[in-house]
Amino acid sequence: MLTQRDFASAELLDKALVDAVVAALAADIAQHGHAILVVSGGRTPLGFMQLLAQQALAWQQVTVTLADERWVDADDADSNEKLVRDNLLLHAASVARFVGLKNAAATAAEGEAAASDVLGSLGQFSVVILGMGEDGHTASLFPGAANLARGLDMTSGQACVAVTPPHARRERLSLTLPRLLASRRIFLHLCGSSKRQVLAAALAGDDVLALPVRAVLLQQQVPVTVYSAP
Repeated sequence: MLTQRDFASAELLDKALVDAVVAALAADIAQHGHAILVVSGGRTPLGFMQLLAQQALAWQQVTVTLADERWVDADDADSNEKLVRDNLLLHAASVARFVGLKNAAATAAEGEAAASDVLGSLGQFSVVILGMGEDGHTASLFPGAANLARGLDMTSGQACVAVTPPHARRERLSLTLPRLLASRRIFLHLCGSSKRQVLAAALAGDDVLALPVRAVLLQQQVPVTVYSAP
């Protein structure tokens, strides 16, 4: 269920990942009439998003949502929604439907149930694109976070979970492991030699609480392809 593809540069990776994602979305549009794309924030996916936005696709039949979000306003510099609007929902992709995670609740914990209902109503994802931190987190499933076990619980019935990372100032909302795995395919996108080392460590063990990305890499429910570059 796990495939690894290594590239000589981030640019080559971005092109290959865009090709794979467009093909997957187009296939789901052809078969189901729509497609759902889940993306992640951070610096790593910016080039990928900017290239994807220019691709010919029936974008009006695509829904875009997030793997996680900081509990900030959508115009805040730390908002993943802002990052997606500024880098992906442009050009050809400007007509895609966007479903954000942030709602009117004062805290992520208070907004968790409403967001979970919205995400639960979307159905199976076509493509989930995840990143990975040097601490082994993915989405906002951070090692050491108080709600990590709940976020990884495959029997929780919840689509998302409120999380406060141990070493970050912003409360976040993250898709849970079962919601992430309710997808036809997952891509893990990472750049940098240090992250390749974390990936190797993740594949060498099985403690998902120590390196939560293992929960995605080691499962047998959904095909996962790792795209990595120096």
